[in-house]
Amino acid sequence: MSQMEEFGEELADFVRRTAELKSARSVPSGDLGTVLDAALFELDHVADQLWPTYERLAVNGQWDDATSDRDEQRLLRSLFQRMPLPVALVDRETVVRRMNFAATGLTGVRAGYATGRPLTGFLVHADRVAFRSQTAAVARGEGDRSLNVHLQQNPGAPVRATLTALRPGAEPRTAVLVVLQPAGDRTPHRPSVQGPAPDLGEATRHAAQLDLMDAMTSALLAVADGDRAGVLEAAAAVLHGRFADWVIADEGAARLRRTAVLGPPDAPAADVLAQDPAACPLVVEAARGGAASLQVRPEDPDAFGRDTSGAPVLVRAEVTSLLCVPLTARAHGPVEGVLTLFRSGARLAFSLAEARAVDVMSRHMALAMRRGR
Repeated sequence: MSQMEEFGEELADFVRRTAELKSARSVPSGDLGTVLDAALFELDHVADQLWPTYERLAVNGQWDDATSDRDEQRLLRSLFQRMPLPVALVDRETVVRRMNFAATGLTGVRAGYATGRPLTGFLVHADRVAFRSQTAAVARGEGDRSLNVHLQQNPGAPVRATLTALRPGAEPRTAVLVVLQPAGDRTPHRPSVQGPAPDLGEATRHAAQLDLMDAMTSALLAVADGDRAGVLEAAAAVLHGRFADWVIADEGAARLRRTAVLGPPDAPAADVLAQDPAACPLVVEAARGGAASLQVRPEDPDAFGRDTSGAPVLVRAEVTSLLCVPLTARAHGPVEGVLTLFRSGARLAFSLAEARAVDVMSRHMALAMRRGR
């Protein structure tokens, strides 16, 4: 570690200790003497240690060198962000450390969301294992690699991922630089990062949610009292297609029973209907804990269990986002059932506003299921 880095750490520690001393002003008056002694000790440390170190670094020119290094780093970061090719910097586990503007446009994922998440989460399930294995090999120093992958936002257009090892600065571990380019002559569709104008788009989405909740209320009121399965079937019919690609409804809590499964045309809905809900970790967790789950690009393929063919449901249904909501009439009340919604393909992921709307509808469904008791 250089003297400049040591000085920076010492200065940061001093700032933290000063903040603690400020917060100690509220101690009883009898203990203020101890606090004062600590403050005087810190002042002595500045006068005897930090200030001489600062003067020595300034005389040796290291301070100017550090400023130049910071300017150089800012320049390199700017070049990385403005590079016209989609580029991402990941670790050996494919966790994203940096992603430039072109990469956010290609993947449809903002850099702030992508940072700290595996890049494999933005790929189709079939490509994740190969990409993770090749990334680890590059990080081990086994040479550069290149392979075709498919993004969940546009799985029909292959993308060529080129991997090369990179050692950022003085960091002890090797990172991997990923360059994404269209494979062949096909240019992947690049979703708009900005989206629609805030005023019109927000008003449209809000109106669509109001229409959906109105349709849900009308459907629930039309179900006869005491027909619990009918409530779930009616709600599934409202949500299917216009709001979710898959709608899966399970009745009960301690003993779950699958009531309704609606999926896309030619989808294996019968296999999912025959699945035991007790073998679905997400459903069991929602039924027992009463907590909703919103996942975008779920990482665990077995989170919803496996169907009768032995395949993970999330992989077979090509799920890109999901909502799993317990049906409760009030907070911490008994669970009447569990509602699970899937979106797949290039459809936009569930938003927090949509999750809130489903939470409201789930309470209405629970109230309808309790009628006639």
